[in-house]
Formats: sequence, C-alpha cells, structure tokens
Amino acid sequence: MRYPAAETAEKHQKILAEASRLFKERGFDGVSVSEIMKATGLTHGPFYNHFDSKEALMAACIDHSGNAALADLDAAGETPEGMRAYVRDYLSPDHRDGRADGCLVAAFAAQSGTQSSGGISVPLTTYLKSVIDRFTKNFPWRTKKNARGDAIRMLASMYGGVVLARAVEDEALSEEILREVLAGLQSAPKA
Repeated sequence: MRYPAAETAEKHQKILAEASRLFKERGFDGVSVSEIMKATGLTHGPFYNHFDSKEALMAACIDHSGNAALADLDAAGETPEGMRAYVRDYLSPDHRDGRADGCLVAAFAAQSGTQSSGGISVPLTTYLKSVIDRFTKNFPWRTKKNARGDAIRMLASMYGGVVLARAVEDEALSEEILREVLAGLQSAPKA
C-alpha cells in the first residue's frame, strides 16, 4: 500500500528529527534503527523506504540538524548583540546539559573520521564551513582584517569548551570551564 507523498514526507522528517535527537544524545553507535523507528511511532520495516542504511540516515541527520542550526545562527546574525547572545547561550549550562537538542559539532566531531562514522565527515565539513562563513561575516569583530581566523579560533574555543564541560563529572569544574571560555572570548582583542 502506497501512502500519499505528504504523509511519506512527514514520516521522513519525523525520522530525521528523532534520529538527530537520539544520535546527539547517545552517539551513532548508541542508537539502533529499531529504537529510532520506535521513537517515531513507526515499525522497523518502513525505515528502508526512507534510507538505504543507518549510515545514510547518519549523514542525513547532519544535514537536517545543520539546516536548523544555521537558521538559528542566521537569526542571531541579524544584530551584533544577537551574535554575542548566541555565544553566551552556547557556553551555558543549559546547552551543555541539553545534548539531544544541542550542537551537532560538539556531539559528532569526535565520531567523524572513525570507521563507524558512516561518512559523516563530508556533511559535517560542509556544515562547519557554513558556520565559519557566518561567524566571519556576522560577528561584530573590531577589525575585519583576520575575521576568518578569529571566527575559527572562536568556534574552536566554543566547541572545545562544551565538549570539556560535558566530559567532566565535577559540576563546579564544568561550570568553570564554560565561564572561563566565555570570559576568554569576551576579553579577546578582536571579539
């Protein structure tokens, strides 16, 4: 039995949304296709009507999550204060604790390039290039002389700060990491 195209597209988006959330929360190896389909309210069988493999889903999730994240970044980029707030929100305990709805780079970068990564490096690279471009153009740099280099350093600090803050089991240290990374970015001569 064939379903209407709109219903199929809705199911496809639901699979992407749930898989993205679960993958960011538990990693690619920590989630099975059956779990993803159960989370969407669907059975395992229709999965292959939407994706050729779990690896294809993983790559599609990078695109799906990336498009949503870029839309948020574009909205923040409308004003200098919006970009500053974006950085503050990124380096917050709420973001640190909200893995499932958080940053795809912080969630997936360590898995990129591994044997089990299923080819996520290409879509992750594409996404990261877009983020670098947006930070280069939209962040209120004091000078545009080396805005791209400044953007890369800022993003590396942000991503690294969240990864480290998530990695430690000491709440005070975790919050200190977020606070210090943010303070370092705010006091940087070009940010």
